Amino acid sequence: MIEVQNLTKRYREKEVVSNVSLTLPTRKIVAFIGSNGAGKSTVLSIISRLIAASEGSVLIDGVELGKWDTRELAKNLAILGQSTHFSIRLTVEDLVRFGRFPHSRGKITEQDRHVVRQALEYTGLTELKNRFIDELSGGQRQTAYIAMAIAQDTKYILLDEPLNNLDMQRSAQIMRLLRKLVDEKGKTVLIVIHDINFVSFHADDVVALKHGKLAAMGTVSEIINPDVLRDIYGMDIAVEDYKGKSLCIYYQ
Repeated sequence: MIEVQNLTKRYREKEVVSNVSLTLPTRKIVAFIGSNGAGKSTVLSIISRLIAASEGSVLIDGVELGKWDTRELAKNLAILGQSTHFSIRLTVEDLVRFGRFPHSRGKITEQDRHVVRQALEYTGLTELKNRFIDELSGGQRQTAYIAMAIAQDTKYILLDEPLNNLDMQRSAQIMRLLRKLVDEKGKTVLIVIHDINFVSFHADDVVALKHGKLAAMGTVSEIINPDVLRDIYGMDIAVEDYKGKSLCIYYQ
């Protein structure tokens, strides 16, 4: 379980996250939503220890974040940020193998190779394993980074806007893949995402932030309704039933 207690982040005089407290469910997709500048990515970065909080604390499985050994934390939590990239030229297989580093410390075993093969198969990248990352489409590249996270074999996978710059088809494929990771492998996925229809169709729970504060938190059915969405986004969003799911209509 990930617990966030009275989390605040300031940059000089500007408070970008203000007194946020959360208890996040496990083995679910938890979507972080809200307008640009709401504090979504900042909260995710603090949880993953990429940046430090100004005040408050984060507990992962009951242990305060700062007390985690770096290697042990990397065995439990994987983060794919908006700027995740490698400056050296790597094949897909090389990239996915990086996911095993917290376990192997660079000394790849046969078990590590087996896990890498499984991650490539699970994400449908086996045929592309010898291709260089910079030769792939944006969607294929994002899938390769998710395969690396799968090979890392953590309980928690954190993704900061993984659908950016992807077309609709590839975005849907990524969301289906994340759903499989939860349903078949019992992972907990925290995702910062803007498309509330992908949230409605694939997520379990929603954390909504507004101006750095917690605006709402609950199940998809509790959050994806016109009144709550109006409060979060400041606009009218119609919600209609589509095959048992809530479809949001927000063009005007």
